[in-house]
Amino acid sequence: MFRKDYVIIAIITFMMLKNIDSKIFQELINISLTMFRKNFFDIFHGAISIKIDDSKFIINTKDAVLNSPLSSNYMMLPHKRDYSWQEASIDAFIHSFIYREISEAKCIAYTFPNFTMAYSLNNDKFLPKDYFGYKKFKEVKIYNPGDYDSWYERADVEICNFLRQNKANFVIVKGYGLYIYERELSQLAKTISMIENSAKMLVLSDTEKLAKIQNYTSSNILDSSDFDI
Repeated sequence: MFRKDYVIIAIITFMMLKNIDSKIFQELINISLTMFRKNFFDIFHGAISIKIDDSKFIINTKDAVLNSPLSSNYMMLPHKRDYSWQEASIDAFIHSFIYREISEAKCIAYTFPNFTMAYSLNNDKFLPKDYFGYKKFKEVKIYNPGDYDSWYERADVEICNFLRQNKANFVIVKGYGLYIYERELSQLAKTISMIENSAKMLVLSDTEKLAKIQNYTSSNILDSSDFDI
C-alpha cells in the first residue's frame, strides 16, 4: 500500500470518529487502559470494540498499544470489507461476525487473562468454587480449538456458534483467549475481572494441593538408611 493510502485511511477515520459521542469514545479508551493494567491485554495482544450502528464499529488498530490513551490507536470499521481493514486489528473479522450475528452484542473484547488461560490448558470446564464466581457462572464449558494452525480460518464461525448454542456471552478458548460481549463497556470489564478472579482462585488452589501432595510424597520416600542391612 502506498503512503498516500495510509493518509487517506487516517483522514477518513478521523472524520468518522469526530462524529462519535466523545463520552463513548473516552469510555472505550479508559476501559482499555484499565484492562491493560489488569493484564487482560498485552502489548499488541488483544482487541476491544464497540458497536456504533448496524453497519460499523470502532476497534483498535493492528499496531495499537492498548495502554496508550491516543485516539490514533482506534479506528472506525465498516462491516463491508474495504482497504481500511488492512489497518485494523487481526481480530476485527471475529468482532464483525459477532455483531452481525448476535444483536445483543454492543461491545466485544478479546483478552488473554493469565490465570484463565492457565486454567484452560488442563481443564475442560470452568467450575468456579468462590461464592461470586459460582453465583454468576455456575459451570461453563471450555472450548478446544483443535488445530492451532487453522484456528483463524474457523475462529469467527466457531466462536459465534458456541456463544449461541450455549446461550452464553463469553467463551474461554483453550490456550487462545477469552472472547466476551456485553451491552455496556463497564460490564464488559467487570465480567472479565470476575472470570479471572475465579480462575485465579482455582489455579492457586490446585497449586496448593499439588504442593501438599509433593511434600507428602517426598516426606514418605523410603531411604536405604531406614533399613538395617
